[in-house]
Amino acid sequence: MGILCLPAVNAATFHFDAPTYRQDVKTLASDKFEGRGPLSEGEKLTISYLEKSFREIGLKPGFGDSYVQDVPMAKITADQQMQLRVGGLTFTNGRDFTARTEQVVPQVQLANSDVVFVGYGINAPEYGWNDYAGVDVKGKTVIVLVNDPGFATQDPQVFKGNAMTYYGRWTYKYEEAARQGAKAVFIVHETAPAAYGWNVVESSNTNSKYTLVDDHKNLSHVGVMGWIQHNVAQQIFKAAGLDYDQLKLTAVKKGFKAVTLPLQANLTINNHIELATSHNVAGLLPGTTQPDEWLVMHAHWDHLGKAIVDGKEAIYHGAVDNASGVAGVLALARHFKGLQGKAAPKRSILFASFTAEENGLLGAQYFAEHPPVPTKKLVAFLNIDGMNVGKPTHYVLRYGEGVSELEGYLADAAKAQGREVKADPRPQNGLMFRSDHFALAKEGVPGLLFLSLGDTDPDYIAHKYHQPADRYDPNWNLGGVAQDLDLMSDILDKLANSDDWPKWLEASDFKKRRAQDGL
Repeated sequence: MGILCLPAVNAATFHFDAPTYRQDVKTLASDKFEGRGPLSEGEKLTISYLEKSFREIGLKPGFGDSYVQDVPMAKITADQQMQLRVGGLTFTNGRDFTARTEQVVPQVQLANSDVVFVGYGINAPEYGWNDYAGVDVKGKTVIVLVNDPGFATQDPQVFKGNAMTYYGRWTYKYEEAARQGAKAVFIVHETAPAAYGWNVVESSNTNSKYTLVDDHKNLSHVGVMGWIQHNVAQQIFKAAGLDYDQLKLTAVKKGFKAVTLPLQANLTINNHIELATSHNVAGLLPGTTQPDEWLVMHAHWDHLGKAIVDGKEAIYHGAVDNASGVAGVLALARHFKGLQGKAAPKRSILFASFTAEENGLLGAQYFAEHPPVPTKKLVAFLNIDGMNVGKPTHYVLRYGEGVSELEGYLADAAKAQGREVKADPRPQNGLMFRSDHFALAKEGVPGLLFLSLGDTDPDYIAHKYHQPADRYDPNWNLGGVAQDLDLMSDILDKLANSDDWPKWLEASDFKKRRAQDGL
């Protein structure tokens, strides 16, 4: 396939070099790169490939004098022989519950820990909602519901109705419980509000997990990060003389009061801990007249590495997720580096690829907490997490609505291509909070997510997503890639050649954090 050109809307026409793009994806998703697992031989090959690519493109190092940012992490492997005992009930790990920790300690223990049901476990002043009001959970075990009351009621006047807010994400549940001083959290799993089955919970929480490490071994994190099956919650509440399903109905109403169960929880998690360093990679294109104002164009490089499946070693190639996105960042870097004279961007653009997105946005979190320039210098963060490798579409997906002024840039670029903006078809899944741009949002930097996983390929989610079958295919049309990179090029061009600082539109912690930077 030769070079495919689409009508351009930005100052300098974006030319899609399909052969180079294909080669980048093919290499990154090859057997040799072993699924690009963090802290693996595949990581070494990936970092070397990206650093070499940025250097050859002519970008300057993104982290001072280096293209690479060290990301210290801990690999925590919990002994899976643990049992959870609540009152006189005993539950089996994997089948009935999962439990892990991010505390970098050899053992975490619940010993006769009081149990409290705190509804959705949400403290959201802007919604007038506090499930922890009037209850002290310090050192205790809390049981919480997944998602948020908006999904449960489907009332658009309650939170955001069907669209998940960050208060519905499991990550928030653990963070808020830690702020409240709880020792353990068990989220009740139900498939519809979680947006995935128990098999995903089990596979995600019963193997080695990675975490960043603070100066206090993460002891401020909640000690036990757990899930329980719906029927397990029913058994626990019945043993306490309560009806779980009836009590759950009361939790969707403002003013819900936490309920203490006359039971105690016991659990011991024994950990094997390995400390290691992974890496973010970035190259910088300095701006001509406003070089201290940065845009970030990003796609995470990592995937799931290798695993034993049905007794055989399998490679999780991650061709669409997210070799396709990394190759897209390289294509955009080549384009903008090639602009000369008046078309060269006034602001700087950092072309970046972070580690450990699949392990909880760890590389992005580390970057957000240790940025190469202060966050008040970061204008926006554009993030690719899987491209449309098929044919062009008449629309582009928008994740979130009324969140930031970047949505206007997206709408203008789509219109210039003759496309419409289509709302996220599955807002209840909370995709806006599940990719690397969200780590930057928590530090106040507005972002856009470009994600096409399964949208144009109905077989992708069912048989390829996070499966060894996500491989490079030479029959990919790539018209969608060309179309979307052209759109991103337009957005980058407009942002890089303006004085605009896109603002948050709705009241949120993100907006508050941006205000701290004086923006």
